Amino acid sequence: MNLRELIRAGNGDIKADLVITNGKLINVATAEIYPAEVAIKKDHIVAIGDVDHCKGPQTRIHDAQGRYLAPGMIDGHLHVECSKLSVSSFADLVVPFGTTSVVSGLDQILVVAGLEGVRHFLDEANASPLTIHWGAPCKTPYTMPRSTVNHYFGPDDHRATHEWPECIGIWETVREFIQEEDDDVIEALEIARQHKLPVFGCSPMCKGSKLASYASAGIRLDHESYEVTEALEKMRNGMFMLIRESSISHFLEENIQLATKYVPQADHRISFCTDDVVATDVLKRGHVDNMVRMAIAAGVPPMAAIQMATINSAVACQIDHKVGLIAPGRQADILLIDSPESFTVEQVIAKGRFVAEGNHMIEPVKRPERPTLLTDTMHVAPVKAEDLKKRSEAQKVKVLSMNMSLDVPFVRNRRDVVLDVVDGEIKPDTEQDVLYVCVVERYGKTENKPVAFVSGFGLKYGAMATSTAPDDNNIVCIGTNAEDMAAAINWVIAKGGGQVFMRDGEPVVGLELPIGGIVSDIAPEEMAAKEEALDEAAREAGCALAWPFMNMFVLSITAIPDYAITDLGAVDCVGLNIFDPVLESIAD
Repeated sequence: MNLRELIRAGNGDIKADLVITNGKLINVATAEIYPAEVAIKKDHIVAIGDVDHCKGPQTRIHDAQGRYLAPGMIDGHLHVECSKLSVSSFADLVVPFGTTSVVSGLDQILVVAGLEGVRHFLDEANASPLTIHWGAPCKTPYTMPRSTVNHYFGPDDHRATHEWPECIGIWETVREFIQEEDDDVIEALEIARQHKLPVFGCSPMCKGSKLASYASAGIRLDHESYEVTEALEKMRNGMFMLIRESSISHFLEENIQLATKYVPQADHRISFCTDDVVATDVLKRGHVDNMVRMAIAAGVPPMAAIQMATINSAVACQIDHKVGLIAPGRQADILLIDSPESFTVEQVIAKGRFVAEGNHMIEPVKRPERPTLLTDTMHVAPVKAEDLKKRSEAQKVKVLSMNMSLDVPFVRNRRDVVLDVVDGEIKPDTEQDVLYVCVVERYGKTENKPVAFVSGFGLKYGAMATSTAPDDNNIVCIGTNAEDMAAAINWVIAKGGGQVFMRDGEPVVGLELPIGGIVSDIAPEEMAAKEEALDEAAREAGCALAWPFMNMFVLSITAIPDYAITDLGAVDCVGLNIFDPVLESIAD
């Protein structure tokens, strides 16, 4: 719809396609609630209040029956692909809960399939009820040292994409890149300045001089605060604060204290994001709507909580001229809810059409045809068990095992353990909860398949593997023995991507992810059933972690302290270097 049509529709010279009557408008711009009608032409709102001038013989009138009209919600930072659902399937998952916009870098398909892959996903979103506001990643991959991927996103890509209509800023600007003055990232930020694009940050556990240095790079917002005083310091340093509540990282209860205790007068600079969610969790708790309810339960006034899910996020990302409020000129993303206090989404209008009711899509989103660049991405030969055995000439060795923290999600601390060596192989030890962990480079650029050690998963038998594994999406596998690990990795390779739990060389549960080796077009309910089955297989094998496969698939993220593993080997995430996890030989 062009600008002249919008102007004429607002004046009533062109009649509206849809008018919502008998509703109570939640005006997040003025923090008011009042009776108002809303006129929609095509995919835009053209008038609110008294809209009789917009009604014509062909205008559809929808009676809201006294319900409240809220803006479609925005997830301010989200890795869509980490849901393992395609864009269309993800829309089927979250739109019924009232999320009509997400801010995403599509960085996971980017490292697999380059700009063509991102463009395909953006076009897919444009044809769906879900809007993706794309942040061009500062660079890919985010790993330090740089791991192997199919596409390395750099300054030339920034020059090529900043004019894309979906591009709204620089995304996931990892603090370590700024700290180390990474040449590519500094150049990307300079290009962003020229295009007047904001810079979105990622700086977990960042305070003091490191925060001052980071904020000096022009970082507009941050989504990675592990506790409230960290978030407060970032706000005092001028950043907008995104409170995160992912499927595994539950930080809302901690950080919502910004609005209830520390700086309630600054609640307009607080918004919501989920970062990483899975179907199992969303179908149980909801999506951003769940965060609204959680904030209200914590003591945030309902209007302020709704603003955090809508206009606050839009302002933080500088997209409030497009979305985030029910007002003329904005995209027609409107929720019909029961009340601001309970915030149950009953109907969803996205891009001017009724698309969901009762937390279900009226019709599933149509999946597009997938090009070969997205379906032929596994360029690695099958592995052998011998490839995955860590060796030593000693009889016992001391190793550094990455130990899953019980206090902070995803964090891996140091655990030194003595292991036996049998026939030259350093043996995993299930009694000490020390397993093998391996990453297999799957793009055909190297033959890398380093092996290290991990603790905290508690498996007594078998192996589990995944090819969806940010930030590089190589194959990650953990296991009690090399034979099951090889079988699991080879299953993933044969399927063109996926997740599997393997026991005695046979798959117990498998999930195929044929699109980029990282996502699937299956329905959210089917995905949730597979996720439950995979995690249950791990639990039956002894894993006590709440989300076994999610904890595994982030082991290659080097931005999470203190240790990680990529296709280059075990990584010291503080020293930013590769190290040998075998520390020393132990004498008898």
